[in-house]
Amino acid sequence: MGLLSGDMLGPLAVAVLIFLLLLDVMHRRSRWAPRYPPGPTPLPVLGNLLQVDFEDPRPSFNQLRRRFGNVFSLQQVWTPVVVLNGLAAVREALVYRNQDTSDRPPPAVYEHVGYGPRAEGVILARYGKAWREQRRFSLSTLRNFGLGKKSLEQWVTEEASCLCAAFADQAGRPFSPRDLLNKAVSNVIASLTFGFRFEYNDPRIVKLLDMMEDMLKEESGLVRQVVEAVPVLLRIPGLAAKIFPGLKAFMALIDELITEQKMTRDPTQPPRHLIDAFLDEVKEAKGNPESSFNDENLRLVVTDLFSAGMVTTSTTLAWALLLMILHPDVQRRVQQEIDEVIGKVRRPEMGDQALMPFTVAVVHEVQRFADIIPLGLPHMTSRDIEVQGFYVPKGTTLITNLSSVLKDETIWEKPFCFHPEHFLDAQGRFVKQEAFIPFSAGRRACLGEPLARMELFLFFTSLLQHFSFSVPAGQPRPSDHGVFAFLVTPPPYQLCAVPR
Repeated sequence: MGLLSGDMLGPLAVAVLIFLLLLDVMHRRSRWAPRYPPGPTPLPVLGNLLQVDFEDPRPSFNQLRRRFGNVFSLQQVWTPVVVLNGLAAVREALVYRNQDTSDRPPPAVYEHVGYGPRAEGVILARYGKAWREQRRFSLSTLRNFGLGKKSLEQWVTEEASCLCAAFADQAGRPFSPRDLLNKAVSNVIASLTFGFRFEYNDPRIVKLLDMMEDMLKEESGLVRQVVEAVPVLLRIPGLAAKIFPGLKAFMALIDELITEQKMTRDPTQPPRHLIDAFLDEVKEAKGNPESSFNDENLRLVVTDLFSAGMVTTSTTLAWALLLMILHPDVQRRVQQEIDEVIGKVRRPEMGDQALMPFTVAVVHEVQRFADIIPLGLPHMTSRDIEVQGFYVPKGTTLITNLSSVLKDETIWEKPFCFHPEHFLDAQGRFVKQEAFIPFSAGRRACLGEPLARMELFLFFTSLLQHFSFSVPAGQPRPSDHGVFAFLVTPPPYQLCAVPR
């Protein structure tokens, strides 16, 4: 006789259903609070998962914004979510209430690669002592190894020369610049974290970038959202490795590179790079169980800095070259300014920016138009707050729709067009714009912003100093409509690079 007879299955199913519905009601209590942000009615258990296209949530969010306003709510299974749109709402939450909105939702999807109470990395670390330790360490270490100094600027300009040589090897043939841009930017962050650069034909950098691409694909889509909203699913043996094989493989290669640096380290010498500096901190913190400096966290911090430092900047540069071949008049004006200020021989320097307002405006407009991280990274409230008069309870996930700021029709003259004049005054001088927030804002703003700004200016000006870029003869004009997969990447395209 089985454990459950047929007569018992019916009542058991009803009991389970009632339990799930009661659990669902319990998790929705916040929605009934006065002044809770409006939003679409969630389905039982599923919430709004079927009402938002997680392959590309931007159109869904735009529709919901038109219907419910700049602050609206969603239910992601049992996770309450509030989406913030427009400069006023985003700044109020991230800047004026940064003490209460700087937490991160627990990233259960990363537990299978070591994320846990003593190892949170820096980008997704919960707001608290460990995050403060790692952010302070990351910023100070980047400064010590050259950020803001001539030494790092020289690394970038030398890498830019290697990149230009690789472009020249194409001999005017049509090619996709994506892989070369990825390798060049990877080498800058590799120099800071590992103390060396990869040759462009090194199998390790090819493997690393392939894994990075697989990892980014895993970050988007409905499956990722479901397991994040119902983390108990990740307790199923082997499921996480099957869903996120790219992340697992990427972490394994990072582990190999860290082990290689440990084996060649001389503790009697000053630290060569970030890994050495972290290991010195581990030694200092030995015996302190509350410290975030440990071997488990080292691999996550390195992964955070390497992946974030590479993919965003290289993607922006890929957009920059696409927009140059689509707007040859802008390309010619940039090259004219480069010729007048830098010439055709001297390497670009960061000090040149002050004399190159149009080029600086173009770089900013590339970032605004490309809008590569349109929804930012999720935040979480650490206490009950108000945003734009709406009540947002403690523990609510906040999604900041940065795209709604970078493409705001009330702020930008031509929000959906590439228009460098957004950052120029009537006299052609560069002007900052408050609504320019591609690096987000507040305490959790991108810690690599200064490095990214340096790389974008030096790589971009070096390339346009040496080459003119165009759509290959006989090929159709590529689109400027991006492809969303966690990041917004330019559509696949080829170009011709003709030496100047």
